[in-house]
Amino acid sequence: MILQPETDDPAAYLVADEVIDHQHSELRRLAAGLATPEAAFHHVRDQVAHSADAGSYSGAFRASEVLAARNAICHGKSHLLAALLRAQGVPTGLCYQRLEDGGGGFVLHALNAVHLDGRWSRLDARGNREGVDAQYDLNRERLAWPVRPERGERDYPVVFVAPPAPLVRALARAVPGRFGYDYLPAELPGDASVSLG
Repeated sequence: MILQPETDDPAAYLVADEVIDHQHSELRRLAAGLATPEAAFHHVRDQVAHSADAGSYSGAFRASEVLAARNAICHGKSHLLAALLRAQGVPTGLCYQRLEDGGGGFVLHALNAVHLDGRWSRLDARGNREGVDAQYDLNRERLAWPVRPERGERDYPVVFVAPPAPLVRALARAVPGRFGYDYLPAELPGDASVSLG
C-alpha cells in the first residue's frame, strides 16, 4: 500500500498537541532514555498493556495519560508511540484500519507511520499475544492484523498528523473499567475516510 501523508511538511509530524502531548516532562525523559525508535516501539508494545489483553480498561488516550496508566487500547498506544518518537525527532503520524470486531460489526484500529530512511513505514505497537506478532520492521510490514478485504476490512492509506476530531470525541467517551469498544466508530468519520490526492 502506498501511504499518503496529509501534508508534505515533515515538521507537521513533530508537533505536540492535546493528544500527542510530547511536551510532557515524563514523556520527554522516557523518550531520551529509550534513545532509538526501535526501543520506543518495543517499550510501547511490551510495557504498556493493551486493555483487552489485560482485562482492565483504563480509558486513557492522551499520550501522557497512557504513560501514567501503562494500559490503553490501540488508539492510546499509537498516541504514546507517536509522542515518544516525535520527542526523539522522528516524524510520526497515525494510520487506521477498519477491522471486524468479532461480533458481526467493525471497529477502527489505530497504528503509526514513521518517516525514516527517506520513506513512510507503518508500525503497530498494539501488543503481541497468541495469534498476534507485530514487529519493528521498516522494510516489510509486520502489523498486528492483516486486512481481509473480502470480509469488508480495509486499510486507510492516509498518514494523519493528529487523530480526527470526531475520533477524539469518541475516545473521550471511554469509561474506565468498562469493557468493549462500542464508543468507537466502525470507520473513519466523514471525509477522513477517503484517501487524499
